[in-house]
Amino acid sequence: MTNKYQIIFNTIVDQIKSGEIPPNSLLPSENELKEQYDTSRETIRKALNLLAQNGYIQKVRGKGSIVIDINKFDFPVSGLVSFKELADKMEKKPRTIVNELSLIFKPDAYIKQQLQLSGKDQVWKIVRTREIGGKKIILDKDYLAAKYVPSITEEICANSIYAYLENDLNLKISFAKKEIVVEEPTAEDRSFLDLEGFHNIVVIKNYVYLEDASLFQYTESRHRPDKFRFVDFARRTQ
Repeated sequence: MTNKYQIIFNTIVDQIKSGEIPPNSLLPSENELKEQYDTSRETIRKALNLLAQNGYIQKVRGKGSIVIDINKFDFPVSGLVSFKELADKMEKKPRTIVNELSLIFKPDAYIKQQLQLSGKDQVWKIVRTREIGGKKIILDKDYLAAKYVPSITEEICANSIYAYLENDLNLKISFAKKEIVVEEPTAEDRSFLDLEGFHNIVVIKNYVYLEDASLFQYTESRHRPDKFRFVDFARRTQ
C-alpha cells in the first residue's frame, strides 16, 4: 500500500512536470499543504523531504520550498561518464547526430599540443550534435589518438564510444582533467546548435587518460547555457 506522503509527492511531481507549478515558484506553506491534503504536518514534511532529495525543490530558510527547473540536465563535474550513460538516466531521450568522422593524418599544432602528440601521430576527429527535446543543445568535438584507437565507425560514434573502447578495444579509461570556460559561440556552434539568441556557451574541455597515464582523448563539449546544471559533491576537511 502506498503511503500518503508518497501520494502527495507523486501529485506534486506531476504538477511540476506538467508546468502547473512553474520553475522558481514557491510551493504552498506546510500549513497550507496540510489543509489541502487533509493530513498531518509530519506527512507533509516527509513529502517535501522526498521532493528535495529528488531534485524537485530547494528548501530555503525563511522563504519555503522553491521549485527547481527540471528542464535542466545534471552533468557531473568530477565524474568521468559517457554521454550515453547520462542519457540512459534522462527522461527525455536524446538523439546523437554524427556530423563528422575523419582521420587526420597531419593534425594542427593546437590538437598536437592538447594530445601531446609527436610529428607522425594521427588523430580521429569526431563531431557530434546532441539533440534533447527536439533542440540541438550540445556540440561534442572529440579527438582520439589513433595509436590507441586504430579504427572506429560512424555507428559506434552514434551509440557509445566509451563502450567500444572499453568492451571491444579493452582500453582501461582511468581519469580526466577538466576545464570549464564560458566562450562566445563560434560559427560552427551557430551552425550545429539551436542557440536561440544566446551569446555565450559553456565549454567543458576534457583531457582523458588511460590506466598507464597515457593521454588518449581531448574533448570539447560545448553546451547551450540554459539547459544544464553542472553538479559536484564537495566535503570540507580540516
